[in-house]
Amino acid sequence: MFTIGDFARHGRVSVRMLRHYDAIGLLRPARVDPFSGYRFYEAGQLARLNRVIALKDLGFTLQQVQAIVDEEVSAEELRGMLRLRRAELEAAAAAATARLARVEARLRTIESEGRMSIHDVVVKSVPAVRVARLSTQVASFGPEDIGPVAGPLFDELCRRLAAAGVAPAGPGVQHYEDAPDGGGIIVHVAFPVARGGDHGGDHGENRHEDHGDGFEVVDLPAVPTVATIVHHGSMDEIVPTAQTLAHWIGANGYRSTGYAREVYLAYGEGDPAGWVTEIQEPVTEAGRAG
Repeated sequence: MFTIGDFARHGRVSVRMLRHYDAIGLLRPARVDPFSGYRFYEAGQLARLNRVIALKDLGFTLQQVQAIVDEEVSAEELRGMLRLRRAELEAAAAAATARLARVEARLRTIESEGRMSIHDVVVKSVPAVRVARLSTQVASFGPEDIGPVAGPLFDELCRRLAAAGVAPAGPGVQHYEDAPDGGGIIVHVAFPVARGGDHGGDHGENRHEDHGDGFEVVDLPAVPTVATIVHHGSMDEIVPTAQTLAHWIGANGYRSTGYAREVYLAYGEGDPAGWVTEIQEPVTEAGRAG
């Protein structure tokens, strides 16, 4: 028989781990001296210890390991457990691969520009939101067409909301869509508003109310994946930030799936240097259809 120290050395585990396995009933010693309390193990128990170590290495919990080695799990159940473990490991590997791609993209940026970019891009989801909005059509997506109309449109929306006694429930949002006649872009300016008589669930933009005070209320749908970047300063200087976001999307295995939303986190009539805008561009993985 082996002392606990010798058995630990043969099994390449710690004495502390063997004591823990004993305490939870996973691997009991073959004999415990009634006077000294010393634990002793038989050579044949190395097979059970090796199986425990192998199953732990696959990522199973000790509770799962014990059920398997005690043959409380059928072959079909074990296949199911292994398939689930495979799916978990594949997901972890995919996440690690994506993180590695982001690290490599940062390295390429530093190597080409000699410094770390001051703009950080975060991928996240955007929940559905009910908004009050005004809209207008412009000739193109260019800032020369959008810039002159967006500010006055926001001012008019603020005036109409105040007249209707409706308080914005969050920062202003600007979003875009192609004009139905193919003749340019629809610019929407909006503020989140309380849902009031909420019907529950996530609504698409098909919910549409023409408000009696001269604005419409719609539910902007949730967007499952957006790449976001924060712009500081005047909207007249947003193009380089948007270009940085576009470059990041292409360099990190994503592709854009539509026009970005702009969320005005800090905006007013003061110094434009203090304005803060988040650009939220919907994206999908580059190899994924849709």
